[in-house]
Amino acid sequence: MQKFTTLTGIAAALPMPNVDTDMIIPKQFLKTIQRTGLGKHLFDEMRYSQDGKELPDFVLNKGPYRKAEILISGANFGCGSSREHAPWALLDFGIRCVIAPSFADIFHGNCFKNGILPIVLPQEEIDKLLDDASRGANATITVDLEKQEIRGPDGGVIRFDIDPFRKQCLINGWDDIGLTLRNEKDIDTFEERRRMAQPWL
Repeated sequence: MQKFTTLTGIAAALPMPNVDTDMIIPKQFLKTIQRTGLGKHLFDEMRYSQDGKELPDFVLNKGPYRKAEILISGANFGCGSSREHAPWALLDFGIRCVIAPSFADIFHGNCFKNGILPIVLPQEEIDKLLDDASRGANATITVDLEKQEIRGPDGGVIRFDIDPFRKQCLINGWDDIGLTLRNEKDIDTFEERRRMAQPWL
């Protein structure tokens, strides 16, 4: 998993509550078990018309926001079915951080497991970031995970809270497999002892 320390990027505004996982990546794209290739279908039904043409009013189809790495959205982001394809699609598009007043629990956990930082902030702070995100090419903000700070284009600073364990996992790039492999030597030692003591297994 890619490490997350400090991210400076364009922020895109999607000021909608209850953005569910079917809106993030519609069900017809869930046949794959690959984590790549889903970015082109992110928010598919909002980004494209029925004949596959881009809808010019959708934020990720507009100039600088095509390269957005941060998404500012509304409450209860990631609700709906517990599809891990949702964070995969965000990450494949290039989104490394989602900021919202609240998240659905399973989606929130899946973000951390895939290297995406979900940040919960009060609505008044979200409103400031939505204003920052309205500046097009100048909609650049910095998310500093170590300091737990968001710095806006005008120099304003917003602090955020995060679980210390999940913070360390992101900073070090540890997903569930990475956490297990930290104990690889102990696991090998155990397996060797087991083979010696119980060779019939």
